[in-house]
Amino acid sequence: MKTILIVDDDVHIRELVNSILMKEGFKVIQAENGMFALERLQEVLCDLAIVDIMMPVMNGYLLTNEIRKLYDLPIILLTAKAQIEDKQKGFEAGTDDYLIKPFEPKELVFRVNALLRRYGISGEANIHLGTLFINKKSYEVNIKEKTFILPLKEFELLAFLASHPNQVFSRGHLIEKVWGLDFDGDERTVDVHIKRLRERFAGTAEDFMIKTIRGVGYSLEVL
Repeated sequence: MKTILIVDDDVHIRELVNSILMKEGFKVIQAENGMFALERLQEVLCDLAIVDIMMPVMNGYLLTNEIRKLYDLPIILLTAKAQIEDKQKGFEAGTDDYLIKPFEPKELVFRVNALLRRYGISGEANIHLGTLFINKKSYEVNIKEKTFILPLKEFELLAFLASHPNQVFSRGHLIEKVWGLDFDGDERTVDVHIKRLRERFAGTAEDFMIKTIRGVGYSLEVL
């Protein structure tokens, strides 16, 4: 049974989301603000968090940022803010999805299930390319007995490219596969994550490289 954390200072919203998710077979944990949410996460292993933006003590942006520092779990920002600037701020803080109030119960369930599937890569086979070993269960990358723990999106991007060695993917394709169709950010996000991956493995990876295909995108090339 998957456990969902709901964080909202409005008890009516918490109870509404609780009712919707429990009918779908989820276990639900509630918190009325960001500080309580962090305490609950220390006590209970959660699979996904649904976070309101406008809360006392710690708003949703700050909470999302703190969760990203400590845990690898998907986050949905649930809010009345519909402006593109607010969405951008949410994605920059680290959210995976964004749902505007009022919302349809079916859409909330759809987004929860979609995110859980995207984060469910641990059930797939591990990847072994030369000295590169990607453990999709522990989210670890090993190269020559050295272990790297990557931020989730960097891990997913590397795992996707390594699953299709020597195949070229456009930035748009990578956004769709790693960040999802609802991602409102810029395709330059891919460039930033590729740069970080290259920096992490500089001087370590000798039998693979992430190659830029000018005017097209990227490919993980096995040397």
